[in-house]
Order: sequence, then structure tokens, then C-alpha cells
Amino acid sequence: MRPWNDRPIVDCREPLQPLPPSLLRLQPHPYVQAGAPYGPGSDPFRLRSGVIKRLLMVQQRLQQQHPDLQLAIFDAWRPIAVQRYMVAYAISEECERRGLNRADPAQATAVQAVVDDVGRFWAPPNSDPTMPPPHSTGAAVDLTLANRTPGQPLEMGGAIDAIGEISHPDHYGEAAKQHPDSEQAVWHERRELLRQVMHAAGFEQHPNEWWHFSHGDQLWAWRCGAERAIYAGAPSSAETA
Repeated sequence: MRPWNDRPIVDCREPLQPLPPSLLRLQPHPYVQAGAPYGPGSDPFRLRSGVIKRLLMVQQRLQQQHPDLQLAIFDAWRPIAVQRYMVAYAISEECERRGLNRADPAQATAVQAVVDDVGRFWAPPNSDPTMPPPHSTGAAVDLTLANRTPGQPLEMGGAIDAIGEISHPDHYGEAAKQHPDSEQAVWHERRELLRQVMHAAGFEQHPNEWWHFSHGDQLWAWRCGAERAIYAGAPSSAETA
């Protein structure tokens, strides 16, 4: 259970809709490439209609301030089956990165540490309708900044989905203070810009992830002090809406 799962949900029943062409999609989609079971015709680049409207507001505000920049969408809606697959995939990938053999009983403690670390970033694939994973609601989006020509994502000081402190939104904050002309200061400034333009449009940021923002889910309600969330798990009927 996450700290935000105590927020009740009263779903406003907005449909999932495809992202408009004006929002850059980072393709090929990383989880589709990883073999995640989206199913035929299931487009991961979908969000609730109200969330899409807010993203377009963000893009407009961003380009008023920085005409050479745009948003770049990494991931959006995830069915529970995809969440389950990707949690297992992330654990497997991180074990491999750390040189761990999950079948070795002697490494059980180290493997459990990986499970715990992954759990700080990946929500449990909970099918309980009172605590849906944020991305399963269609309220959450993983995104970054990109230049407008040729649409290349900017370096943000850490990859989306990286497991570890490098992913914390303020990871480079102290380095930026100490060395304002450093590369770390540039990364911190870009993370801050992303956070500011998203927050101005009513999005809330995941406390552990510089790239994850949402509006309307339980995490959003918890972060902004709303009494209830307005998006539950996206119903199957919305998957083809």
C-alpha cells in the first residue's frame, strides 16, 4: 500500500483518448519493445481526455518561455497486465545489472534489496479497484523535454526508469548550488523547468521520479491535498474509446 492509497476515488468517467500529433511520442515504445502484453490494438499513448488537455496547456506554456523546446512522451496508459509484466521485467533487469543470480539462495538478501528498490519506483500491479497503479488510471504520464528540431530528448542527468537516487527530482540540487556552471546544474535546471510547467497546469510529481507526473489519480490527490481522486482504473470499455 502506498501513502496515497487512502484517498477515495470517485471516477468522473472521462474516456481514454490517443495523444494528439502535437505531442511528441518517443517511439518505438519501450515497453512494447520489451514484450509487455498490451494486446491487439491497445495503444499505450493514451490518457484521460482531461489530462491530455492539461498536457497541451503545458506544451503551450513551455513554448512561450522556450520556443525551441517541446514535451516528449515516454509512456502513458498501462493496463494492469502490463504493470505486472514490467515490474517483473524491471526486477530481472536490475538483478542482471548488479550481477545477481536470482536462483542462488546465497544471494536472496541482495535480490530482495533489488525488489525493494524497484518497488520505490514501480507501483504494485494491484487489481484492487480502491488502489489502482497510477498509470492504469490514464492519469499518469512519463515524459521529458526535447528540442523541437529534430525532436531529440534533452539530457536530464539520468534515464527514465533508472533505479536509484539519480532519479530523484532534486538529485542534482546541491551540486547545482555548489557548481552553478556545471553539467549537473544544467540537468537540475531542466528538471526544475519540467516540474514548474507541469505544476502550473495542475500536475503533481512522483516524489521519487523526475519524469512522472499525474493529474486526477490518488497520488495527485495525496500530493496536492485533494479529498478524493477523480480517476479510477481505466475501464476496459475505454481501451478502445
